[in-house]
Amino acid sequence: MPMYNWMKMSLSKEKNFMATTEILLLKHVKSLGAEGDQIRVKAGYARNFLFPNEIAVPMTRTNKKQIEALQKARATREKLDLEQAQALLEKLSSVSLAIVVKTSENGTMFGAVTAKEISNALEQKGLQIDRKKIHLDSPIKGVGRRKALVKLHDTISCDLYFDVVSENPIN
Repeated sequence: MPMYNWMKMSLSKEKNFMATTEILLLKHVKSLGAEGDQIRVKAGYARNFLFPNEIAVPMTRTNKKQIEALQKARATREKLDLEQAQALLEKLSSVSLAIVVKTSENGTMFGAVTAKEISNALEQKGLQIDRKKIHLDSPIKGVGRRKALVKLHDTISCDLYFDVVSENPIN
């Protein structure tokens, strides 16, 4: 029995028959790219999410003229982000942080210290750092001196050392 062309196409594993469209990003999207980038995405993703939220526009001749302006805006944004990250790094290196937690009488902690609590403690010290930029290996479930990685920028990160102390003194 002869195999028809459409059967070959449906059996092929390397072909992807989903419709794609070429777009121009207007805003930075972490998983896709930055403003001014020309990329190819699934048509449904573009139509249902990127276009209504004004994150991207379809690639046309008139939109190609916007590329230079978007790339200039991107360069200034990246430069500003880098300067802010370096200034925050200097402030972060001089801060001493102690997070107070509730413990039982024998010293075991109730709950855990997560990136959210560290972010809140830094905010009380006057440093605005998003909790998503604070990386812990696992939630902290004990008192003592601990370390977290703070990724301020693609190229700038630092170790933040802090103390987890008990709310009531242990005898």
